[in-house]
Amino acid sequence: MRRIRPRLPGSLRWRLTAWVAAVMLVSAAAVFAVVYDDTGAELRTQIDRDITADSGQLAQALTPLQGASSSQLAAAAERNVRAQPYRATSTLLFVLVPGAPTVSNHPELFGGSPPEDGETQAEQARENRSGEQLLAPRNGYSTRSVPDVGRVRVLERSVSVGARRVVVAAGEPLELVERAQHGVARAFVLAGAVVLALALLASYLAGARVTAPLRQMAAVAGRVDAGELEPRMDPPVGSGAEVQALAETFNHMLERLAEAFAGQREFVADASHELRTPLTVMRGQLEVLAAQERPSRTEVRRVEHLVQAEITRITRLVDDLLVLAQAERTDFLRVESVDLRPFVTELWDGISLTAKRRFELGPIPDGSLRADPDRLAQGLRNLARNAIEHTAEGDGAVRLQVERLALDRIRFAVLDDGPGIPVGERERIFERFHRTDPARARSAGGAGLGLAIVRAIAEAHGGQVRAGDPGNGRGARVELILPGF
Repeated sequence: MRRIRPRLPGSLRWRLTAWVAAVMLVSAAAVFAVVYDDTGAELRTQIDRDITADSGQLAQALTPLQGASSSQLAAAAERNVRAQPYRATSTLLFVLVPGAPTVSNHPELFGGSPPEDGETQAEQARENRSGEQLLAPRNGYSTRSVPDVGRVRVLERSVSVGARRVVVAAGEPLELVERAQHGVARAFVLAGAVVLALALLASYLAGARVTAPLRQMAAVAGRVDAGELEPRMDPPVGSGAEVQALAETFNHMLERLAEAFAGQREFVADASHELRTPLTVMRGQLEVLAAQERPSRTEVRRVEHLVQAEITRITRLVDDLLVLAQAERTDFLRVESVDLRPFVTELWDGISLTAKRRFELGPIPDGSLRADPDRLAQGLRNLARNAIEHTAEGDGAVRLQVERLALDRIRFAVLDDGPGIPVGERERIFERFHRTDPARARSAGGAGLGLAIVRAIAEAHGGQVRAGDPGNGRGARVELILPGF
């Protein structure tokens, strides 16, 4: 038998932990991207404002010098830019005056300076060539790569001073932006790692707490799968309403399953007993016949008659068992429209010929119902046979009443004047192999399947069957109620 074994890697708590980790990572990545970009954008905006103000001041200082020569403009620009010496974190200023050398607070960028300590002549030449690229004016904002400085945000604007077009420029290194963004990244990595670890731990513990009742239920289900029907699920206090509902449903299912198994065992035992009795009788009679060297013809006929009777009883029992087994199939019924009046009249006429009783038929309402005529006839015959068995031969009364109830339902009631059905037995008489009088001989009372078949037929039609008394204090009343159309 296959056993239920939990697999930890695929368990609910691990999947819950993995989902929490995935959500945390995605959320952290989204927040990081927003904060990282916003930090860079805010710092770049501030840099743009700074270099706009610096280049504007420089342009205002040169604009009044309308009649000045190139050398005079260069000298005036030199005085302004020298007032703001360049440092690694300060503003780079330079002015391009036609016919004059480049003026800057960081002249080393524009070539002509000797190599610094540790630099070769070739390295200084490469830096000079990179710096000379700044001499190609680009009006507006741009990002340039500057030797020894890195990436620089530069604003260049062209200013008319007399007949000359002078380019004034201001730039600030983007190193602070990069540092800030790298700081954000480090902070997110460190804080995210700590938060993720705590979230994973918390989600694992929460998952373990949430799935504890489920693991208990899985253990109970494993025991049930192994053949035990006694265990029940008892989730711990504090379990969610869903877990409580699942436990109650599962326990209810186990109770019904236990009842079904008990009923099945009882059914098999009763069926075996019912079959064993006629087989024992036949074997005993055949042994008696076989013990006689020359049995008489009368004796052979007697044994033949008895064996035939027992075979008939076995056949009837097997047929009844087959009907009960087929009652759970979807094709048990072949429903069609049944005209009440001719159907009931013909059926009752045939039943009245099977025994010497006072058969009575009440008024039959007009109309029809949707039912399987063969199964309905079988159920009514079983009710009539049950009434016949409990009434006296000759003057015993058996009556059939057919009534149309509210909500489009048809009630067939079979009444008799027999000893009646005890109140405590009125539900049990529809159980398989149940008899109200256990001492009654099987040859007279049958196997106790007739009323069980009636209930199966009623439930297959969506109806019900119930027992009571006729209301006059004597006899029995068994009703078969079906939906009418």
